[in-house]
Amino acid sequence: MKKAIHGAALALLLGLTGSAAAQSFPTRPMTMIIPFAAGGPTDVLGRVIAQRMGDILGQTVVVENVGGAGGMTGSKRAADAKPDGYTFEIGTVGTHAQNQSLYKHPIYNSVTDFTPVALIAEVPIVLIVRKTLPVNNLKEFVAYAKANQAKMQFGSGGVGSASHLGCVVLNTAMGTKIMHIPYKGGHLAMQDMMAGRIDFECEIITTVKSHIDGGSVKALAILSKTRSPVEPNLPTALEQGVDAQAYTWNALFLPKGAPPAIVKKLNSAVLEAMHTPAVRDRLQGLGVQFVSDDRATPEYLGSFVKSEIKKWAAPIKASGLTVK
Repeated sequence: MKKAIHGAALALLLGLTGSAAAQSFPTRPMTMIIPFAAGGPTDVLGRVIAQRMGDILGQTVVVENVGGAGGMTGSKRAADAKPDGYTFEIGTVGTHAQNQSLYKHPIYNSVTDFTPVALIAEVPIVLIVRKTLPVNNLKEFVAYAKANQAKMQFGSGGVGSASHLGCVVLNTAMGTKIMHIPYKGGHLAMQDMMAGRIDFECEIITTVKSHIDGGSVKALAILSKTRSPVEPNLPTALEQGVDAQAYTWNALFLPKGAPPAIVKKLNSAVLEAMHTPAVRDRLQGLGVQFVSDDRATPEYLGSFVKSEIKKWAAPIKASGLTVK
């Protein structure tokens, strides 16, 4: 009986201690791992969110870019960090869904090695082509690609990147096999396309919007269910008769085992950051689409990751693409 009482008292004490720790959290700077190089779309979103979260929580959020292996290197570092709330990651559809099927031996499990905090935003992918390609819409592009696929090339920010898999989905939908040229970053692929050395890309809208608006590339379709508010005149692929959907998303993850009270506090900070007018104006102007509050919960993100792994496994398997 006494042992039971002592056990209950200990559990109560630990609960109170954890609650008190959560109330005082954070007491020092935090680290946001971005598993890609600086300057990319995930980096831009992460830095804007990090700065606002720091203001809300009263501590600096230091951004650490850890690129490599399609985002897996940085994600692995986040997974292995101490689950005390001071290290978290901005994950993507690539790091937490596609890589689980793309890589023959992924170095972490997206479902069991992380604590979901909040789904933040979804970002569509756009099909862009070099200015000199003799097509002006998706129908013309499909016909041209089928006739010239043996000599065409498409670029991406690297094997397994969102831009790579976006074009994998498009090629599968078109029934074409076109050579992939992987680059060490999307900006290098963009430079070569503007120079006419590759034919097309399937790139995240935040990366290419300025090039579309400036006329240095031709945008033919947005690979999402609906048109983008920042490019309202750009039709979807589906509108033009091709069922090709590709996108990325951004979400905040902690290492597995993070205390629920810490998760709740960080989730609240992310939500407040998402609703800050300056943050919304900056990111929505680039084509970022924030999710609704009911989709920004830890519970939703946990189930969402599972569904995304399953969703992307099919097209990756169908393409025959595997990375060792």
